[in-house]
Amino acid sequence: MRPIHVVPLGDADRTRVENLCGPLARVFRAHVEIREVSCDVEFFFDHVRVQYNSTKIIDFLQRDIARKKTVSGDGLPLKVLAVSSEDLFIPILTYVFGEAQLGGEIAVVSYHRLQNERYGLRPDPALAQSRLLKESIHELGHTFGLIHCSSQECVMHTSTYAEDIDLKHDAFCPACQEVLQSGLHSSGA
Repeated sequence: MRPIHVVPLGDADRTRVENLCGPLARVFRAHVEIREVSCDVEFFFDHVRVQYNSTKIIDFLQRDIARKKTVSGDGLPLKVLAVSSEDLFIPILTYVFGEAQLGGEIAVVSYHRLQNERYGLRPDPALAQSRLLKESIHELGHTFGLIHCSSQECVMHTSTYAEDIDLKHDAFCPACQEVLQSGLHSSGA
């Protein structure tokens, strides 16, 4: 079984991060634990965009894993999900909820744009946590090789707006679940 390490970045809310562990363990049938990484998120801040570059975060975490040669007890590489409170971007998009290495080890998500108050609405912590879980599953799905799904309800369906996330379930459709299980079995996870 391939373990998943959840890494809070910067001032990420610890409770939000802890609340991801149980659901992620059930969805991926994996051991999930919180790990600390020494990382100054300001290094990833882009002064022109006034946002944080998610690709640079992934690159940093990949180097950190390579440096530590972090693997599970059975020699399988970890999956790492970094969780941030900062507004993320990639150069070709205005913002992203998260980013992942397709078929790789690292994913990053942010709850910055998942909170109702960002849109002038009443705070809804339960809704924000639900969105964060869905985006976490989505990005980790990419690390297991899953691509975007055409099924609106599948967690692997792409989301441009927070409202799009609300339409998805926090689970894979049968086709994506089959691909995920096939990948888990072939990798020995």
